[in-house]
Amino acid sequence: MPDFRLRVFQAVARHLSFTRAAQELYITQPAITKHVRELERTYGQRLFERRGNRVSLTEAGTLLLAHADEVELLHQTLTEKLHQLHGEAAGRLRLGASTTLSQYVLPAVLPGFRHRYPQVELTLLNGNSEQIAEAILSGQLDLGFVEGRSKSRDLHYEPLLADELVAVRRATPAGPPPEPLPLAEALAHPLVLRERGSGTLEVLEFALREQKIKLANLHVAFYFDNTEAIKTYLEAAPEALGFVSRRALTRELAAGLLEEVPIRGLRLPRQFEALWVQGQPLTRPAERFLRYVQLQYNLKE
Repeated sequence: MPDFRLRVFQAVARHLSFTRAAQELYITQPAITKHVRELERTYGQRLFERRGNRVSLTEAGTLLLAHADEVELLHQTLTEKLHQLHGEAAGRLRLGASTTLSQYVLPAVLPGFRHRYPQVELTLLNGNSEQIAEAILSGQLDLGFVEGRSKSRDLHYEPLLADELVAVRRATPAGPPPEPLPLAEALAHPLVLRERGSGTLEVLEFALREQKIKLANLHVAFYFDNTEAIKTYLEAAPEALGFVSRRALTRELAAGLLEEVPIRGLRLPRQFEALWVQGQPLTRPAERFLRYVQLQYNLKE
């Protein structure tokens, strides 16, 4: 098994941040620093240059990273081949998912998958659709899950399940509008939206462009990097209107905290998709996970 200190070093090298490496590995930042210093003492070389808050690899660090990546790949290959002798899936599976998927779709299937495939070591990176695509292309992830319309020619996309964005606001005593609001009236409210690079914002922008409406001309009160923040903001802002995945609203609608606002002439369907590098076969754990997710949601749909 590769030295855990190498995994720590790789995480720091990927993020060029001791803090983000600690978040990825679920250990403290002092522990990250301790492991890196031990490696530097072992090899008698500085692996990182630290200037204030900026971190960069030294020449020795760059060389060690290349070899650490080779060691990791060899270990993963060996683990998979040994378990394939018994028809098992094993090894490390690095998943990435855009915010909606990582919060409201994948958590429901992770316990069942871990029970069925206990030899697979799972990690899940949360980011927006653009960040997940970049992480797949850079080799940081084995399998990603995103929503949106933009697609890279260097990535293979496989449809997973359908979703829909809906307009919501703080629940009112009168309840949801009995008739859909005119689009102009709905967009006159202060809007609360996801950040640039998110699949949610991309779907909304595309639909508005079809109506000859530019987002820049609207009153956007706030951009958030996660759906939970949007919902919490809306609960405290009676005049605001937000656009959120229907899959993220189950509890708030049932509790009477938020209410859906139908808008005339505006439908926002979208597709959740799995993605990986074009022309590159999935690892056995990644292939098993994708099929498991598809099976679970096909049964539920």
